[in-house]
Amino acid sequence: MKIGIVLYPTYGGSGIVATELGKELAKIGHEVHFITYSQPVKLGSFHPNIYYHEVRVSDYPLFAYTPYELVLTSKLVNVVKYENLDILHVHYAIPHASAAYMAQQILKSQGINIPFITTLHGTDITLVGKDSSFEPVIKFAINNSNAVTAVSESLKQDTVQYFDITRKINVIPNFVRLENYAGRKGDLDRSSYASNGEKIITHISNFRKVKRIPDIIVAFKKILDSTPAVLLLIGDGPERHNVEEMCRQQGVCDKIHFLGSIKHPEDVLQVSDLFMLPSETESFGLAALEAMASSVPVIASNAGGIPEVVEDGYGGHLHTVGDTDKMAELALNILNDLDRYKMEALEKAKGFDINQILSQYIELYDSLLSE
Repeated sequence: MKIGIVLYPTYGGSGIVATELGKELAKIGHEVHFITYSQPVKLGSFHPNIYYHEVRVSDYPLFAYTPYELVLTSKLVNVVKYENLDILHVHYAIPHASAAYMAQQILKSQGINIPFITTLHGTDITLVGKDSSFEPVIKFAINNSNAVTAVSESLKQDTVQYFDITRKINVIPNFVRLENYAGRKGDLDRSSYASNGEKIITHISNFRKVKRIPDIIVAFKKILDSTPAVLLLIGDGPERHNVEEMCRQQGVCDKIHFLGSIKHPEDVLQVSDLFMLPSETESFGLAALEAMASSVPVIASNAGGIPEVVEDGYGGHLHTVGDTDKMAELALNILNDLDRYKMEALEKAKGFDINQILSQYIELYDSLLSE
């Protein structure tokens, strides 16, 4: 097959999953064309069977805001037409699904028929979807996709709740390539941050309010009352300044390291003992899965799709959103029985290995192409 993949090329979960899916499809002989405004950060160096098409946006004095959706639509028409693509797979409803629909109609007028799949990842529904001004476009784009997938049952239910959906939604979970995490040998040494044998607790996110990083700081201070530990915070975003101020107020700055956005956070996970994800909501919880794939147990909120990834009592624990006392209690339970929880976390992650998930996408592609 010749497959066009439309994605946001950033470090966000949707971009990572879309890029890894394309790389895996290329490995088994399919021709993959990434279509976006910059090279996906996880694409790396040259890969056989992979092509990248830049959606180049120019500034026009006429427009106060550059019409990216229209530029993307034109690019999709050209790539499908001249690369003879068989199918489009767009990740994120807005603007990718609506652009794919417009491109499909333009191509149909030229005698070219191409189906497209829309994969819903989360914030396109739970955040953007709550804005009523987007509702007609999102609903139309989903209902007029040839197939729709969601990364969790929770996200599927949210989509049905927020929109009048007539199209069937297939749940295909996010995934990792386990070998990229389990047993990975990075250059980072534990002693770089835990020179006195402290336990290493980690969090990775885009530092938005929904991630509730202040809860981690409060729980971490409680943990320090019982055991030596350090906290590594990976990522950057709008809440970072507030979190840094909170660390100073709590007097724990010497135990907390802000590492910023790094290209290979899995290297940090290799030296971690515990991962925290106390989010107010998550469509899936890819960061938690990456931690478990690195044999790192997880403490996470029981919100959104997280319970579909993290099993309470096996490789980790779940807590009510905002319950920092419980977070600290569960953290100490895990740190006191670390070998067991690490083994269980890895076993749980094996169910989300790419080899378990890839066939579901291929079956969906084949079913559309056979119609």
